[in-house]
Order: sequence, then C-alpha cells, then structure tokens
Amino acid sequence: MAARNTARKRAFQILFEGDQRDVDVQTVLADWIRHSRTDTRQPPVSEFTMVLVEGYADHARRIDELISQYSVDWTIDRMPVVDRNILRLGAYELIWVDETPDAVVLDEAVQLAKEFSTDDSPAFVNGLLGRFKELKSSLRRDDA
Repeated sequence: MAARNTARKRAFQILFEGDQRDVDVQTVLADWIRHSRTDTRQPPVSEFTMVLVEGYADHARRIDELISQYSVDWTIDRMPVVDRNILRLGAYELIWVDETPDAVVLDEAVQLAKEFSTDDSPAFVNGLLGRFKELKSSLRRDDA
C-alpha cells in the first residue's frame, strides 16, 4: 500500500510541476522518467504513477470542467495550485480507475492536502471529491 501512496504523491508532484511551469504533464512525466534513468539519486517512476498521470492527461478537459462546475465559490483559476492538482488527480482516480476503492481515493487526496496545502484544504478536497463520488456514475464519459 505504501508503494501506491508514493506513486500518488509523485503523480501529484508531476501535475503540480506541469501546472506551475505551464507545460503538458506528459512532458513533465517524460522528464521525470529520463532523470530517474540517468541520475541514481532520482527515484524511479512507478507504473502506477505513469497510469495516473497519463490517465489524467487523457481526461484533463473533462476533469477541469467537472471541478469548475461543482466547486462552490472557487473558479479553477483562483484555486490554490496545490488543491487544484490534488483534485485533478483524485477526480481521475475516483471516476476512471475502478480498481481503487472510492474511500481510498478520498483518504489519499485528503492526506495530500494535509501534507502540502492549507488547513482549510483537506475539507475542501474531501467535500468536492465526495460530491464526485455521489455522482460518479453520471460523471464518467469519454472525451474522444
């Protein structure tokens, strides 16, 4: 279980870096993979990290649309960058990764918010992802 926790944390860091640098997350992922292969000080990028980042990238437009639609009093542009990317990662895993129990997704997202964001962020993240959990069956659709 610790391996998946680490994979989620790395996926969040990749999404965060892409957002901060205004670079596609797949480019950041490729950079992380390349660095891990050429620098022994860099930890390897796990398969699950790749699944999360690539999955988010495949559904990014829909995920941002959902966050914008269901967040109360916050536009996606005004959200703290940390919260926005925790929500993006959590929304992808909650809605499109059936193998992960919903409670685990919510708990992991709240833990990331506790570790990396403000005191108010865990409740905000939990509330919005909890809403997505309630509406899960109607939220999932392909963006192809």
